[in-house]
Amino acid sequence: MRMNVTLSREDIVRLCERVEGAQTRAYAIPKLTDEYPGMTMGDGYAVQSELRRRFLAQGHRLVGWKAGLTSKAKMQQMGVSVPSIGFLTDRMARPENSAISTADLVHPRVECEVAFVMKKTLRGPNCTRDEVLAATDYVLPAVEVIDSRFSGFKFDLESVVADNGSSARFVGGGRARYVEELDLRTLGVVMEKNGEIVTMGASAAVLGHPAEAIAMLVNILADLGEELPAGSFVMSGGITEAVAVKPGDSIVARFQELGSVSMRFVE
Repeated sequence: MRMNVTLSREDIVRLCERVEGAQTRAYAIPKLTDEYPGMTMGDGYAVQSELRRRFLAQGHRLVGWKAGLTSKAKMQQMGVSVPSIGFLTDRMARPENSAISTADLVHPRVECEVAFVMKKTLRGPNCTRDEVLAATDYVLPAVEVIDSRFSGFKFDLESVVADNGSSARFVGGGRARYVEELDLRTLGVVMEKNGEIVTMGASAAVLGHPAEAIAMLVNILADLGEELPAGSFVMSGGITEAVAVKPGDSIVARFQELGSVSMRFVE
């Protein structure tokens, strides 16, 4: 997949400012393709890269990456056919069992993911699942709080990529485990909201094996001229569909073999 960028530098900066405003001040915007119907995936990633550059210039620290839309449930929910990636910074991280404010979010939703922490740098193209597993220090359970900034939660893949894959917050928890101790394809996960089970799934929902999502992410990074550095925290994509949350909700994600991750939402 070559990244075909069609937008001018001025347009990329303008769209980046639009997305950054929506993210930092928590308001909804129309999807970007309403104004730029010819936008490509390459254009979406160009806007995302400009957003990353700005955040890093403001003092955010890049801590890792996330794969998005990697399960059939998520692809069907969003009406797309190709996964995507987004970056993670230290300011998106929240401690396990903490209270997460929704005042600075537009459409908060939560999903269960397996997170990988890398001990070796990975480079594409042609990165494989086996290379990912060999480069992984350990895995742990995580919950991603996603937040699409688009009006009515309606969007397309190009707009989502520009919006950094709807990244907002993430929480790691549970028990860290070495990959050789687990069958990463068959981990069951259950999400409870306010004590009721709202969704469940198995890790095979993520491209058949969560490490496949990491390999795909490394290969998309290669298309962007980037690599996945050692020490990165990488989320492999939602095992379940995303569940909407509001102030007063408490969430517990229980992972077979990996323990649980919990958080609550406040104004």
